[in-house]
Amino acid sequence: MKKIYIILLSLISLSAQAKDINISEYGGNGDGKTSNTGIIKRAIDELSSKGGGTLSFTQGTFVTGPIVLKSNITLLIDASATIKFSDDFSEYIPFVEMRYEGVVMKSFCPMIYAYEQENIAIKGEGTIDGNGKKWWYGTFTVEGAHKDEQFKKELNGYQELWNKENPNLTIEDQSDWKRTLGKRFFRPPLMQPYKCKGFKVQGVKIINSPFWTINPEFCENVLIDGITINNPDAPNTDGINPSSCKNVIISNSFITVGDDCITLKSGRDLQGRQYSTPCENITITNCVMRAGHGGVVIGSEMSGDVRKVSISNCIFDGTDRGIRIKSTRGRGGIVEEIRVSNIVMKDIKKEAITINLFYSNVPQESFSERTPIFRNIHISGLTGSKVNTACTILGIEESPISNITLSDINIDAETGIQIDKAKDITLTNIKIGTQLGATYKISSTENLYVNNISTANPIATKPVVELTDVKDAFIQGCFPLKGSKSFVSVDGTETNNIILSNNSFIRLTTAVEKGNLLKKSAAIIE
Repeated sequence: MKKIYIILLSLISLSAQAKDINISEYGGNGDGKTSNTGIIKRAIDELSSKGGGTLSFTQGTFVTGPIVLKSNITLLIDASATIKFSDDFSEYIPFVEMRYEGVVMKSFCPMIYAYEQENIAIKGEGTIDGNGKKWWYGTFTVEGAHKDEQFKKELNGYQELWNKENPNLTIEDQSDWKRTLGKRFFRPPLMQPYKCKGFKVQGVKIINSPFWTINPEFCENVLIDGITINNPDAPNTDGINPSSCKNVIISNSFITVGDDCITLKSGRDLQGRQYSTPCENITITNCVMRAGHGGVVIGSEMSGDVRKVSISNCIFDGTDRGIRIKSTRGRGGIVEEIRVSNIVMKDIKKEAITINLFYSNVPQESFSERTPIFRNIHISGLTGSKVNTACTILGIEESPISNITLSDINIDAETGIQIDKAKDITLTNIKIGTQLGATYKISSTENLYVNNISTANPIATKPVVELTDVKDAFIQGCFPLKGSKSFVSVDGTETNNIILSNNSFIRLTTAVEKGNLLKKSAAIIE
């Protein structure tokens, strides 16, 4: 019986070993020069044939072309190991089905790719190097920034291949993306699992992505935890971009990039609406974001909807913008059920918060499926210093931004809060220290509730609040400091039913200023 047990234990041990391959022991070479593309593919195929397992990189720099993962495969990268991707564009052929900036197409294989797989992971304390410089140079060449004729000739071949692989790909004539589509050269994301279930990235450091860094598309159950992304100021080197994904957690990560740090998307224009796959059930927490165009961004590709998003306990230090929700006419889609809480911002070059339907210059049109909708967005517990603009909320005539709450906010900014073409807006417990007034400029808005808002830097020539064409506003619990010209100015032919109650204006000589355009019939109740 003991012999039988020993045999069984030996078989179990051999089985366990079979599910763990060390790439160096398998024939890989970590000298930083030798290509490991074929070796890695064979190792993954062998693990897959046995039901999955772990492919380990333990020491050295392993150069490779694209890595195509299969179900139940884990890449384990030790602290002393680097996976460095080749900059030979031909290695990323044949083209595969992927998504580029919200458009499904066939293009270069992403550097780490999986199609309709389950339970895949990239873990460890090592480094993944996208080696993106040549890809960035390719974009600049296609755009005409460089006159490298030999390189341009090489790129022409890839552009012709793209034409061949995408014979029926068209987008709407009114789309603002037609110029981009005309380039026909699309850099691959560093990671793009596509239509996968169960995708994890944990612990690793990622540098030099050629394009978006981690970009799951049409995936479910995504965990990105404890990673570092450090990309240079290169074109479109976004950090983490889930698109049309469900059940996503992004946590405990440090991100500095050349574009947006974290972005949620769901497809572009007509094609995005046809796929109709939202990005939903998203949690972003305990992350630090440094350089980047935006800290956490929703859009602008959100034609398939973005909803049920929680952003909390994050630090934005030096990004161009903090929270940015953006779209434009022609996208369609709904962004809703968004909650942001416990955020610290510093050195924000533009807006700490911006919710904006003017991302591109598309002419006004009638309300239709092409009209984007922003609603049910709630932001609380935000502290900011050295900020250019505290907040902008800018809707469009055919689609006012609605049901927005800003509460418990303290920001030191050059300019304050601007709201235009909105409805059902609540401002509560907000203090903005501004250099330029008025601190709160609100126009073409209805159903406005204000409670305990103020400025830390009263401006003698400006009111604290400026209302233009505002209907149905209730303002209470405010205590403006001495030094303000007045508390509120009201003007505009559409302004009506402005009620001020339970405020203390004893430090002001004038509480309410009335403009020349205000109708005599307008109800202004102090």
